[in-house]
Amino acid sequence: MTLSRKVGSAAALTASILMAGCHHSPVTEAPPRANDAIAVPPQASTIAVPIVARLDELSAALEREVPRQLWSIDKPGQDCLASQRVKVLGVKLKTPRVECRIVGDVVRGPITLAGQGQDLVVTLPLHATLRAKDIAGVFKQETATGDAVVRAHVRLSLASDWKPRATLDIHYDWTNAPGIDFLGQRITFTDKADAKLKDAVNRLERTLPRELDKLHLDREIGKAWASAFTSLELNHANPPVWMRVTPHDLRYGGYAVEGRRLVLRLGMHAQTETFVGNRPPDPAVTPLPPVRKLETTPGRMLFVIPVIADYRELEPVIARALVKRSARPFDVPGLGPIIARFGKVTCYGTRGGKVAVGLQFAVDAAPHTAHGTVWLTGTPVNAPNSRKVGFADLAVSGVTDSTGTDVLLGLANAPGLSETIAAALAQNFENDYAKLMGKIDRALTEKRTGDFIIRARIEDVRTGQLKAAGQGLYLPVEGTGTATVSLDMR
Repeated sequence: MTLSRKVGSAAALTASILMAGCHHSPVTEAPPRANDAIAVPPQASTIAVPIVARLDELSAALEREVPRQLWSIDKPGQDCLASQRVKVLGVKLKTPRVECRIVGDVVRGPITLAGQGQDLVVTLPLHATLRAKDIAGVFKQETATGDAVVRAHVRLSLASDWKPRATLDIHYDWTNAPGIDFLGQRITFTDKADAKLKDAVNRLERTLPRELDKLHLDREIGKAWASAFTSLELNHANPPVWMRVTPHDLRYGGYAVEGRRLVLRLGMHAQTETFVGNRPPDPAVTPLPPVRKLETTPGRMLFVIPVIADYRELEPVIARALVKRSARPFDVPGLGPIIARFGKVTCYGTRGGKVAVGLQFAVDAAPHTAHGTVWLTGTPVNAPNSRKVGFADLAVSGVTDSTGTDVLLGLANAPGLSETIAAALAQNFENDYAKLMGKIDRALTEKRTGDFIIRARIEDVRTGQLKAAGQGLYLPVEGTGTATVSLDMR
């Protein structure tokens, strides 16, 4: 963040300014101080919001709601064997109708849920036990057993109020049809059982959507929405940097069944803003908007983080270089060798996006005696995606508290002075940039807000255009990454 001695590259302003020279009459006051804060433009991001529902909860709910015994049957006077026409010794005869009483029940086994992709499959294994009693007054009882499987293929959607809706495709198959052998013929009872099985199917059609609603997906979605109105700390100190997230809308992009989990794919469109200094207030939470369709891949986050050079830390960098160089005379054109003593260095932001540097020095060797402060200004510049600092629009803006102004201006233009400062301060933001990226990457990895965790990862960064403000000289770091807001399932 703050650039310590590496930010001396910004002070190469002084070197470049001194080499620029000036020939107009300077004013007798320091450049005005700027007091504007570092303003980072807001960015638009789409944050992934996966909402996860455990299928075990739905399985348990169906186990509670669907009874073990689905139905029972007791039907006297049923046709166990219909009348048939047969030939006996060439004579056509009609066999009598065989009546019986059919009793029994059907029970279900454990309900299972499985699926993959868009398909959620609910399976009910059924076991039927049917008894044919008082068969034509000849046999007392015959017992038949059978097995069937009911499968419900479920497709989900979300209504405008974020409540789940289900479309069911239910069918069943007999894996072992119930029946008995009587008088050399097979009597099956599937037609009697089918009517009752349809009742079981109807019960499942009523129960499954109701239990899906009990997962309270709308409530969890609302909690995720509210939790995202927050500020994330990107850097703790020197200086503190925050990213404030303000969601605008939430969109639905389908779901997937992953093992025992139902995962809703949501994308939250949000504004991300960067603040330097104290933690900004969280944005006001707005009501959850109606469902809208997600058209793009969620999870793309855009951010701008400033690498900041505090002007106060530029000052000693410039001062040390000047004091060291003052041990040897400066060759000033038209004046000859001059020994100068350097004092206070002042650096700050001035109007027009420029940096002002005040150099206080004195010359005591007669006949060239002078003292005062020379004020220089310039605009910080850098190449695209570069952390190396340069300056343009260089000028001497004033000389204050001075005697021997011509001597001061001559010394300000001396090549030895400018070369010294250039050699000492020709640094760049690279080390501070690398440290910042490491701190931000750690800061973004995981942030908890209530029951939800915001996870983010930086994938690509570029440096923008240098800017000078009253708060400091800063280099915008423009980045892209991924971000998710998810419920803590611990």
